[in-house]
Amino acid sequence: QVQLVESGGGLVQPGGSLILSCAASVFTWNNAAMGWFLQAPGKEREFVSCITWSGGSTYYANSVKGRFTISRDNAKNTVVLQMNSLQPEDTAVYYCARGTVFSDRPEHYTVWGQGTQVTVSS
Repeated sequence: QVQLVESGGGLVQPGGSLILSCAASVFTWNNAAMGWFLQAPGKEREFVSCITWSGGSTYYANSVKGRFTISRDNAKNTVVLQMNSLQPEDTAVYYCARGTVFSDRPEHYTVWGQGTQVTVSS
């Protein structure tokens, strides 16, 4: 049973933008904080951003603050990550996840999508 599905990754030039989307099943979505994480080759999974159930609070890793924006549409069970001013160091597989709490720690997220590749290169 697929519960989280990411889309929107791809190849973009430095300075470009991408929009990642994550669609969730109703069971996965209800009353859940949602987060985005990334994992680069050979590295551990890292926090990118998270958002509360209401959307009233958001939090970002320092590395993406001012460049990325997280939002959610509870009517469509979708969370979106708008990524601007992308740089080669942003290259990674990006995952959305359902959290038990509003947190930047991967261990607080219990349901994960399959990931979508983002490559920033000229």
